[in-house]
This record gives sequence, structure tokens and C-alpha cells, in this order.
Amino acid sequence: MHPRSQLSGSQLRTYERIFQHPMSHNLGWHDVYGMFSQLGTVETEPNGNTKVTRNGQFITLPPHRTKDVSEDHEVMVLRHFLEQTEIPEFKAPELEGHWLVVIDHHEARLFNSGVPGSEAAKMLTNEPHYFRHAAHSREFAEGEEKPDPNTFFTPLANALKGARKVLVFGNGTGMSSEMDQFVGWLKKHRPELSRRVVGSVVVNENHLSDGQLLEKARVFFAGLPDAHT
Repeated sequence: MHPRSQLSGSQLRTYERIFQHPMSHNLGWHDVYGMFSQLGTVETEPNGNTKVTRNGQFITLPPHRTKDVSEDHEVMVLRHFLEQTEIPEFKAPELEGHWLVVIDHHEARLFNSGVPGSEAAKMLTNEPHYFRHAAHSREFAEGEEKPDPNTFFTPLANALKGARKVLVFGNGTGMSSEMDQFVGWLKKHRPELSRRVVGSVVVNENHLSDGQLLEKARVFFAGLPDAHT
């Protein structure tokens, strides 16, 4: 969902001012916090700082001496935080059939295993970003709390909604495996889609071409009891 669809009135105008070119100097902190309260959560900490959390990432803003966002670098910090906490919109061809998902901590690749030479539809994770006291940002802190899998798994599951059967390839096992985490997330949040996952297989994807991955998937699908249904 694009953030603009979540905002209305003054909140939407505040969002647009943050991304305005040339940079807006008519931006109030009160309006900024009102916008963030709609897009995430806003908390005042005991030390007076304001903590804004959105999609598993947070930014800490110090108390402000003025009512307006007066410095260009402050606007840039807000802009970068909004950009880095977006849930990516991902659309794959909504075709029925057998789909292969190759997933790790950096990206997911989707292949239609029934199409020879199928090209991957790629989806990048929403990786955490840190300012780490960068120039002009010393008063701001940004980081990641417990990662929110919805930022990665929700759009991926949405892209697979038309699949009849799904095979998942990934590296590692357990909590170190994005494959296992995704399969577990599906069981809890998308049980109907989870029932169409016919297998999860550990592979060394870095040493296999797309063609080799597809061939492994076709062999797996061909070995299923109902391979011809």
C-alpha cells in the first residue's frame, strides 16, 4: 500500500512537503508527528526524545527548539526514513501453475517452473538503514527493532496467490534460513497458500544458474504423486 492511500487532508500535505522540490520551509513538527502517528507509532521517551516506529524500523528525534522543521538536513532525515520504511510493492505475473521461490536474506526470486527459460521476477528485502551519526545528522538516530516480516513476506505471498503449487529453495535451516521463516510465516498468516507449498529444499543457490535451479524444480515437481494433475 502506498502511504498516500493511508493519509488524508493535512497529513497528506505534510507528506508531500517532505518530498517537495525545492525543499519546503513550511513544515511544522506537530504536523510531522501527526503524519507519523497514521503511518506508524509515535512515543515520547523519558529523556524528551520522540521515537517513531514504522515497519520494524525506528527513528529517534530530539526535542526541538522551534515549532517548524527549519533545517534542510532535518527534512532529508525525515525523507530518508519514509523511503527506507516503505513496504515494497511487488507484482509477479498472476499465472496458475507450479512456481519456484528462491529466497535468502537479500531477495526473493520467483520462477514459473513450467516455462522453459523462465526469467525471475525479483523482490528485494526492505533492509534496515542507519544514519550512524552521519554529517548533519548527529542529533538523529535511526535503526531497526525486531524485523517485521510483513515488509517482505506479505508482498511475496500476494504475488503467489495465483500459484497452484509452490516449491521453496533457500540456504541454511532454522532461524538462519529465510526459507524456513517464510514457510512458517505462511502457516500462521496464509494457511490456504501454505497448503499449496509442496516442499522446501536447501540449495547452494550461489553456485547454481537460474537454469539449474529450474531443472531441480522440474525434477521435484515431476516426482510428486499427483504430478499430472
